[in-house]
Amino acid sequence: MSGRNVDDDRSDTVVTPSAEFPPLDPAEMDTLRRVGAHWRTGSRPALPVDPTLDRYRNRPAPGRFSRLAPIALFEPEPGGRDGRDGLIAAEPANRPDSHLGRRLGRVRRVVLGPPLASAAVLHERMRKLVALPVLSSDLLSSVAYGPEALLTVLVLAGSGALGLALPLSAGLVLLMVAVGISYRQTIPAYPHGAGSYLVAGDNLGVGAGLTAAAGLMLDYVLTVSVSIAAGLHAVTSALPGLTPFTVPLGVLVILLLLAGNLRGVRTAGNIFVLPTYAFVVAVLGLLVVGYLRAAGRGFTPVAPPVVPAAEGLGLLLVLRAFASGAVSMTGIEAVSNAVPAFRPTEWRNARTTLGWMVAMLVVLFAGLTLLIHLAGLVPRPGETLLSQLARVTFPTGPWYAVVQATTALILLLAANTAFNDFPRLLFFMARAGHAPRRFLHLGDRLAFGNGLVALSGTAIVVFVAFGGHTEKLIPLYAVGVFLAFTLSQSGMVVHWRRHRDAGWRRRALVNGVGAVLSGLVLLTAAVAKFTEGAWVVVVAVPLLVLLFRRIHRHYRDLHTALALRAPPAAAEPGAGPQPVAGGGPPPSGTGHGVGPPRPPAGRSVEGEELPQELRHLVVVPVVRLNRASMRALAYAVSLGRPTLAVHLAPEDAEADRFREQWRAWGDHVRLETIVSPYRAVVGPLAHYLAALHVAAPELVLTVVVPEVLLRRPWHRLLHNRTGQRLRRALRALPGVVVTTVPVHVVE
Repeated sequence: MSGRNVDDDRSDTVVTPSAEFPPLDPAEMDTLRRVGAHWRTGSRPALPVDPTLDRYRNRPAPGRFSRLAPIALFEPEPGGRDGRDGLIAAEPANRPDSHLGRRLGRVRRVVLGPPLASAAVLHERMRKLVALPVLSSDLLSSVAYGPEALLTVLVLAGSGALGLALPLSAGLVLLMVAVGISYRQTIPAYPHGAGSYLVAGDNLGVGAGLTAAAGLMLDYVLTVSVSIAAGLHAVTSALPGLTPFTVPLGVLVILLLLAGNLRGVRTAGNIFVLPTYAFVVAVLGLLVVGYLRAAGRGFTPVAPPVVPAAEGLGLLLVLRAFASGAVSMTGIEAVSNAVPAFRPTEWRNARTTLGWMVAMLVVLFAGLTLLIHLAGLVPRPGETLLSQLARVTFPTGPWYAVVQATTALILLLAANTAFNDFPRLLFFMARAGHAPRRFLHLGDRLAFGNGLVALSGTAIVVFVAFGGHTEKLIPLYAVGVFLAFTLSQSGMVVHWRRHRDAGWRRRALVNGVGAVLSGLVLLTAAVAKFTEGAWVVVVAVPLLVLLFRRIHRHYRDLHTALALRAPPAAAEPGAGPQPVAGGGPPPSGTGHGVGPPRPPAGRSVEGEELPQELRHLVVVPVVRLNRASMRALAYAVSLGRPTLAVHLAPEDAEADRFREQWRAWGDHVRLETIVSPYRAVVGPLAHYLAALHVAAPELVLTVVVPEVLLRRPWHRLLHNRTGQRLRRALRALPGVVVTTVPVHVVE
């Protein structure tokens, strides 16, 4: 549920942990002040315990409520602009208390590494030398199967048609340069990234943006599947005995890539630096030696083996060959999507990296295509063209093995480009309300874990469904990516016409050429390969757009239902707005579940049996000031007991912003803010309540949690289940009562 109109959420595309906590817009702030002016709570009861955990000289020791000294899990956070100190949750506050939870936590640390604080997000960005292999692995690795895809179609017309490979390759080189220059113009125009989705949405409308996003999402899924399939094909070309194990090996590689990317951007970048550069050096060495051998015979082409024609040579076959060869360009948009992942100055470093990527692509693609022509090679089952070329070029020595090893490695790791861009695309879509908001969450390693898992799961399904065969996946490949190319470049033409900066006509012409060429490839691929499998993408794109619109409508309706409403002008001060069916979601964000400690066996913890024996403190977790949180606060205050509101923020800026909103409301309830720099919610909140209980064990803590009840079951998938996890974490804690305030949303 966005705090602003999701249709207008296009202005700020910076990736930040606070994206899960959108600010109130000016109209909502004004309504909040008017609502606060009608709150009448009388004198605010004094709290029976110091919420800052700083009043007591002696720190509470571990006891029956917790094995840890809870107060050590928090430290004062000066900087509240109203003069109050907040708290900062230390890293141990994220850890579970159960034995099983601790064991799983240790395994998680070994596999993924320790959590990173929100402040480390800048340090996780990539420098150019790291960004080049991370973002170009998909683009550069495609030269291992792009020329072969082109020749595989041409050879259907017989070996005599192979001569068309050179003019078609020249056209592809022109297309690469045109699209590359177009994206170099896009990067400074949209320095916060988001690529085709943002560009098309801004300039051609929401529908075009969603269509581009659908095309890119399909492209990223196919990138993983095709890259893994091609990499394993390179392996089985050298080791045919592994062919029966293609599918399980592919699934294993995808899971390993998932684990590597869950460790964070910088760690993943360090993994992929060496293989990418090694592949480039190996192919350049292959080209140098190959052309020296060709020069020795006067660059006379070797006659290819005679291949009988299976189809007639016609325009449709030529267009199919061109579209197949165009898969060598997949991944060229990766840099424009990942601009925020660069170190400052982001757009400048991204543009330089893209320039190097396109230059390397042109050299490798053109060089390999011409060398294959000179060597007289044709595609054949069981061995890739690159493997054949390496055998001919290096008949002896270890160099063939080096070429095959580096090729297989970069193809297997080329899927990392999709692992970088797919979750980021979902992040931007979720900000606009077109994807589930759980994709906004940055995991404890500052990676978009939910998006990475979604990509891995979908890619595994596609890979298994097609049996890991590259030739079956290639026909699906070009449609989605060139759909995004076409919409992005068309959007840039509109962008330049709208802004009319200096030199806008030249820039519009460049983007226009890119749009026309991309559109021709898109049309060719969709028509020529429709019966070969492209129909799947043609059908999937509108279905995905429909899904995105349904998700957006749900969030829009929910935002309308939960928006604050000012009391009538004639209302008596203090009467306040009447309770209505509306409310807010439970605290958003995710965190490690907290397994509560068990009380000692044979010992009764709760001994209060008379009303006068109970001392209460009501605690209300508040994520955002909307009708849900207002209803929970109103319910808590109506109990007539001391009430404390708690807000968990991922960073100081968001904590300060929320305190300002709280003051605008009127500061009717004592607020305590906790900065959770590792972005967990359940763990720090549970440990904070444990600390309050240890500081004043005679208290009964009543935690009031708002819960939105949705009518349609599939809508529940669009929301975090933090409220339920919080209840599970607190259920067994002695001295804590969890109360749910249900909010029924009528849609």
